[in-house]
Amino acid sequence: MTTPTQIDTAPLTEPVDTSAVRAFTAELRARGTLRGRTLSIVILAVIGAAFALVVVPIIFSLIVSIVSDSGGNAVVAVPFLVIGAIVAVVAVAVIRGFRGAAVRRYRFDRFARANGMTWHPGYMNPELPGMIFGLGRDRETHDLMRRPQPRFFEVANFTYETGSGKNKQTHRWGYAALRLDTPLPHIVLDAVGNNGLFGGSNLPVTFGRNQRLSLEGDFDEYFALYCPEGYERDALYLFTPDVMARFIDNAAALDVEIIDDWLFLYSRRDLSTLDPATWQWLFTTAAALDDKLAQWARWRDERLTEAPTAGAVASGLPAQPSALLTPPPVGVARGGRRLRRGFSWVTVVVAVAIGGWWLLTIVFDIAS
Repeated sequence: MTTPTQIDTAPLTEPVDTSAVRAFTAELRARGTLRGRTLSIVILAVIGAAFALVVVPIIFSLIVSIVSDSGGNAVVAVPFLVIGAIVAVVAVAVIRGFRGAAVRRYRFDRFARANGMTWHPGYMNPELPGMIFGLGRDRETHDLMRRPQPRFFEVANFTYETGSGKNKQTHRWGYAALRLDTPLPHIVLDAVGNNGLFGGSNLPVTFGRNQRLSLEGDFDEYFALYCPEGYERDALYLFTPDVMARFIDNAAALDVEIIDDWLFLYSRRDLSTLDPATWQWLFTTAAALDDKLAQWARWRDERLTEAPTAGAVASGLPAQPSALLTPPPVGVARGGRRLRRGFSWVTVVVAVAIGGWWLLTIVFDIAS
C-alpha cells in the first residue's frame, strides 16, 4: 500500500474565475458550511452600511461647516481628510481580506478534487486522540483535507486557546495523519531539530524520562523516542533500521505520535497551505512512511493473552500463557495505550525564578 506522490498543484496557484468563486461561496453558505463565518460577514456588512449612510455624511457636513467658518481655509479640513483616508484604507483591506478568503477556499476545493481528496473549512473539537487535540479550549481544525484511499490521509491546521484577558494565547499547529492497520502502543518521536532554546522540547506536553528509549545508530541525533515502560522490545520490533532510516530521511523536521491506530506528524506552522512545495513534501513523506507501515500490521500485543485459563484456575495449576493456544487479538494492553505525563525542568526553573523574584521584592518593600 503506497500513497501516490504525483499530485496536481496547479489549482493552488493558477488564475481563478471571480464568478466561479462567488458561486462556490454561495454554495457553501447554502449548505451551511460557512454558517459561523456568514454571521461575521453580515455583522461587518451592517456596520459598513451604517458607517456609509450615517457617519460619512456627518463627517462631510462637519468638514464643510469648518471650512466655511474658517473663511474657506481648506487646511483646517486636513486632519479630517486624513482620518477619512485611513478609514477608507481599512475598509478596502477588510473587503480584500474577505475576497482573499473566498479565493483561498475555492483553490483548496479545486485542489482537493483534482487529487482525489475532499476539503472542508474545519470543525470544532475534532475527535482525534493525538496529544494536541485535548489541550486548551476553542479547539478547531482549519482547511481540512482528507484522502480515503489507498490509506486514509488527513492534513489540516489546528488552533486552541489558553489563558484569558491579557494572558490569552492562541496556539497554532499543522498536522498530517495516517490511519494505521492495527492499534499500536503509544510512541512519541520528539524531533531534536525543532527544539527550542537550550534544547527544550517543542512538544506541548512532557513525558516521563524513564520512558525514553535509545535506539541504535544515529537515530537519537534526530529523535527522542518515548514508549510505555515494558514496551521497549515492541518499539524495537516496530522501529527496525529501515523504518528508522525512513523517519530520518523524510520526517526529521516533524514531531511524530503513534497512538491507537493513528500516526500523527506535527508542525508548529500551517501544513494545509497554498504552497505547492509543502504539499509535494507532505505527500512524498506520507508515501515514504506508508511504504514501511504495512509491516507494522503484523504486530500483536502478547500481553492480551497472558491471563490464566479458566481450567488452570479451577484445577489449581500454574497459569500458562494462552498465547500458546491462540494468537493474540488485535489491540494494545492497558499499560501500553498511553504514555505517562511528566514535567519540564525548564518550567520548574522559570517558576522558581519568578517566585524568588517575587519574594525578594516583598522583602525589599518591607525593609524599606
